[in-house]
Amino acid sequence: MSSKFNKELKELVSDQVISSEIADKISRYYGQKEGTKPNKLFTIFGIFGALLIGAGIILMLAHNWDDFSRLTKTILAFVPLVIGQSIVGFSILKNKSRTWKEASGTFLFFAVGASISLVSQIYNISGDLGSFLKTWTILCLPLIYLLRSHAVTLLVILSGTYYVAEVGIWSYRNYSIPWWYFIFMLGIIPHYWLKIKNNISSNATTIFNWIIPLSITIGLGAFIRGNEELGFVMYMTLFGIFYNIGRLSIFKELRTLRNGFLIIGSLGTIILLMIFTFKWTWKEMYNITMYQAQEFYVSLLLVSIAIFTLGYIVVKKGVRSINLFQISFLIFWGLFFLLSGAEVIPVILTNILVFTLGITAIKIGTDKFNFGILNYGLLIVSILIICRFFDTDMSFIIKGLLFVIVGAGFFLTNYMMLKKQQKKSNL
Repeated sequence: MSSKFNKELKELVSDQVISSEIADKISRYYGQKEGTKPNKLFTIFGIFGALLIGAGIILMLAHNWDDFSRLTKTILAFVPLVIGQSIVGFSILKNKSRTWKEASGTFLFFAVGASISLVSQIYNISGDLGSFLKTWTILCLPLIYLLRSHAVTLLVILSGTYYVAEVGIWSYRNYSIPWWYFIFMLGIIPHYWLKIKNNISSNATTIFNWIIPLSITIGLGAFIRGNEELGFVMYMTLFGIFYNIGRLSIFKELRTLRNGFLIIGSLGTIILLMIFTFKWTWKEMYNITMYQAQEFYVSLLLVSIAIFTLGYIVVKKGVRSINLFQISFLIFWGLFFLLSGAEVIPVILTNILVFTLGITAIKIGTDKFNFGILNYGLLIVSILIICRFFDTDMSFIIKGLLFVIVGAGFFLTNYMMLKKQQKKSNL
């Protein structure tokens, strides 16, 4: 236990809030509880240790690699794999600690990659980086459930993201679609679901809450080919899915900064809508939509998921629990497919939508006494006004007055919120 905790206990005893016997019982209880928990720092250093050992072995072999025969090279190529499998098997059979499983899983993950690359080099097996990453990730995916390892899960997500970027984004002219990325993401979902059910407030869950939506955001770009304009619809719908996932009941007690789905969904929605508040974006959209394109079918799949998630929330929480952020993707679908031919109307409606979203965020922040969300809403309104500063013909006096009003709004809203919070705490 921390010295601060012991100090607090002594103060409670000295102030006669609790007796010394109760303080001893509390101290013993938390001491036993902490003893059963794995040492997080030890786990982290165990993972880094496994990485350094693997890197050291590879460097030592590489120094004399050209002097070895082909048979020797083949044997050495499988040595890291055999060592990694042996340590993992020992960790599972002996039911070793979390640190053992995380470190051994990390070592085996990189041993698999090293063995694949070495065998390919020894026997001159042709292939590109995308196929290498795909094979590597497929072989390591079962490790997540054999070891229940968070480190391996994170590595699989990162390698899957690298794969989708390499095949679908960086190698754009190959016209290859990285469909295996869906398999990789679906493969980690059961592990992630168990994690959020059992310990949603842990640091590992928070990392997954951020890394999964970020990975999917990067990966979606690989499925945009000849119809880039439909990519905006795909991303707007994806951010709608993220925001609605972040609003599920299971995330209700989670702090906002730990809810990556909610934040990424909200920021993505605002950024895309802010782009569409300019006239030039809608000029590019006229007569572009192609209903036979791959992007359109992906958009239909995404909007089906988004509507299903939204419907689930409505059934569980009721219609009154829905805010404007949750249905923004539906409004954008209507603007894009019904009004993209008209230049002025969708611009006006998008500006109104963004302004209303800012007011909605201010209201949510006020209701929750959350200064972060409150100022986020004020920032949305401010950025919208700044954007209109550059593409309207208002006089400098009016523009100056708008900035003064926005600045005063920031100050007054925060001041009123602070007073309201102090008044509530004094009751």
